[in-house]
Amino acid sequence: MSRKKPSPASPVAGPVLKSTGGQPTPPALTSLRGVADWREAISWLRARGIEDVECITPDLAGVPRGKMMPSSKFTSNTSLALPSALYRHTISGEYPDETASFRYEPRDSDLKLVPDLSTLSVVPWETDPTAQVICDVVGIGGENVPYTPRAVLKNIVNLYLERGWKPVVAPEIEFYLVAKNDDPDYPLHPPKGRSGRAILGGQGYSIAGINEFDELIDDIYHFSEKQGLEIDTLIHEEGPAQLEINLRHGDPIELADQVFLFKRTIREAALKHGIYATFMAKPMQGQAGSAMHIHQSVIDIETGRNVFSDEEGSPSKEFFHFIGGMQTYVPKALVMMAPYVNSYRRLTPDMAAPVNNAWGYDNRTTAFRVPVSDAAARRVENRLPSSDANPYLALAASLGCGLLGIMNAVEPEPPTEHSANEGSIDLPRGLLEAVSALESEPALADVLGQEFIDLYAGVKRGEFETFMQVISPWEREFLLLNV
Repeated sequence: MSRKKPSPASPVAGPVLKSTGGQPTPPALTSLRGVADWREAISWLRARGIEDVECITPDLAGVPRGKMMPSSKFTSNTSLALPSALYRHTISGEYPDETASFRYEPRDSDLKLVPDLSTLSVVPWETDPTAQVICDVVGIGGENVPYTPRAVLKNIVNLYLERGWKPVVAPEIEFYLVAKNDDPDYPLHPPKGRSGRAILGGQGYSIAGINEFDELIDDIYHFSEKQGLEIDTLIHEEGPAQLEINLRHGDPIELADQVFLFKRTIREAALKHGIYATFMAKPMQGQAGSAMHIHQSVIDIETGRNVFSDEEGSPSKEFFHFIGGMQTYVPKALVMMAPYVNSYRRLTPDMAAPVNNAWGYDNRTTAFRVPVSDAAARRVENRLPSSDANPYLALAASLGCGLLGIMNAVEPEPPTEHSANEGSIDLPRGLLEAVSALESEPALADVLGQEFIDLYAGVKRGEFETFMQVISPWEREFLLLNV
């Protein structure tokens, strides 16, 4: 590629700041991402001349919600609150009707934002010096709120920790660049690149395809570096102007935070260049959809050994039981990985996405692929989640299903050695079917929490009802004059 890629960002390395009195600069002041406590936060903000702080948290859709305030107010023990109804509205802003299981908090009382200072970073696209911090959500009295996305994922991680294990993940996020479009009835089109022509499909792994958007990708790298976010690799995918970013493996909560921020970063970089970046699962008819593949492994905290490999380096029983759990439970939790009506347009035959619950060794037609690796890096790739999924919920569902397999000693089916997409479709075909599958599995309530499932299912049903109010071009074309 013609440009020089910035060096990978480190969470403990940052810009050189001037020290005073010949004393070395404290490490906290050079950190690109995160500080240890409020005292360090005050110094960090002052050293960068930060004027405003965005306190953000993901809602059920993964959309950043929160408050913005002057940095002096942020560090003055200010109580930050949001209404509980924030977690009960649909992606289009409606509030579904109550049912026996989906209920609103009677008083619509406040929830409290608690900044996680380990996520503090600059907002590089703002013109005024601005910082951002991801917040946990608790009750006004500090009690846990189990249905918020970060809390759902933290609970799954804690279930692993109770067994002396640490899950490790590495997400891969696909997205499309599309030309600006202010009419939702008008089909999306790829933007023009530096050649002045719209890029075509079939550009998988094309360096020329990436170079079409050199300056935009430079901004993605620079914005990411300034936030302490690490990109492992970036490639061009099969769709026209479809890109994929791979992240380095690590802690699930940290990686969910990174995906949450990367989506925001990529959108902002695209807008700077007059185009859109979309994580919609199926934005263009006839083109491949966008996935968020999740690589997963489990580490024994005491020994540092990969739990998926035994002492001889062979696959362990936990490895096979994890796969068995994925095969058994992921189809029932699919709505957390494919959360919208549009998500199921991606999960269709012959569109470069699995439509099965099979597994296999280095077999990309299966839902659960085991890549070629040594014993220390043995892992399972979940290829079902789409890029429109809330990363916290997709990771929670995927890791939770694998853990249920280990807890219940679920044996997997034999690995598939041929194309797994030639048979019947083994997954829910639409949103309502997927919601019912989630509600019908008691084991998922054990790890995700019944309160979360009831709330999430109610919101998803509300979104489906909103979708049903819209008449599609297909209906106008084939039904208007023919029926």
